[in-house]
Amino acid sequence: MLRELLRLGYAYSMPKATWNGAILAEAAPEQVQLVEGNVYFPPETIDRSYLRESQTHTVCPWKGTASYYDVVVDGEVNRDAAWTYPVTKPAAEHIAGHVAFWKGVQIEDD
Repeated sequence: MLRELLRLGYAYSMPKATWNGAILAEAAPEQVQLVEGNVYFPPETIDRSYLRESQTHTVCPWKGTASYYDVVVDGEVNRDAAWTYPVTKPAAEHIAGHVAFWKGVQIEDD
């Protein structure tokens, strides 16, 4: 995992997710999971004050059902910009409860 993050250009520093000037998540490289090009942050590294549950759900054949969050910063809303698999299928157990981001959320290393 760490080798893959380094290959993608992450230095040995703290990957973080930011949007609209707010840090949504920050974790050590060995804590995150990289799956299909998405960085999944463990639940304890997420600042949930910026997340609002969405009614959106999608189904992945090998990961399970994803639940989405709107990202809300300073009154600005980025709909369905974060997702998690609260319960996964066996092949994706390593990302259960982890949160990934998209829709303009920047993933960068510190």
